[in-house]
Amino acid sequence: MLVKPPVQNPQPAMQTLYDSDSYAVVHLHMVPEPAPPAGPGAANVPALTRYGFEIVDKRAGKEIYLDGLWAEMFQQHITAWQAKTPTQEEVEDTLAGYAALAQTPVGLH
Repeated sequence: MLVKPPVQNPQPAMQTLYDSDSYAVVHLHMVPEPAPPAGPGAANVPALTRYGFEIVDKRAGKEIYLDGLWAEMFQQHITAWQAKTPTQEEVEDTLAGYAALAQTPVGLH
């Protein structure tokens, strides 16, 4: 007999990666619950892990959310920064490139 684990609601994990007078970067990560079986004898379908990055341009009052391929490209920047510590100017130049795409006004979370 299979015992179901207790139901847990997915909780997004949020981690501030960068915060300056000009920009803030938050990493968002969520592992949703698997979808319930479709019928008798059906297996649980594993759910996809979702993650992304929110970049806030504090001066312009706009934000952009990167997920999918955009998040993967941004993750490559972070990995490179971990290997070689960048200057604040280098980080902010990179963030400015992404922030130039921002269209969403910053709202309260």
